[in-house]
Amino acid sequence: MYEIKVTDEFSGAHNLRNYKGKCEALHGHNWKIEVSVCSDTLDKNGMIMDFKELKNKLTGVLDGLDHKYLNDLSYFKKKNPTSENIAAFIHRKLSERLSYSGSCAGGSASRKISVSVWETSASCASYEN
Repeated sequence: MYEIKVTDEFSGAHNLRNYKGKCEALHGHNWKIEVSVCSDTLDKNGMIMDFKELKNKLTGVLDGLDHKYLNDLSYFKKKNPTSENIAAFIHRKLSERLSYSGSCAGGSASRKISVSVWETSASCASYEN
């Protein structure tokens, strides 16, 4: 299995609902996003896909989150804006732009993606489907 990764980041604010602790108060992060695309095949150029194309599509998704209060976005009105849910949101939006989804661990799709959301340098949540 081949794998490529790109990273990007966005800044935003949120607060966690139904949470007892510091994170229930409004606060912000500079989230680092890591996207992995896996494939068991390569294109005619010997690539899964161009890094630039993947980075551009990720940046397009993150533009909708950057410098926003995430709780105000329609997706996060129903889902708590946890790092896990942010990863799932980015995965869904990026999958739509790439026209495929799946996980890097098996399955029948030839290309699969995974999204990791780092809210600090020591804390990360990932989503793959």
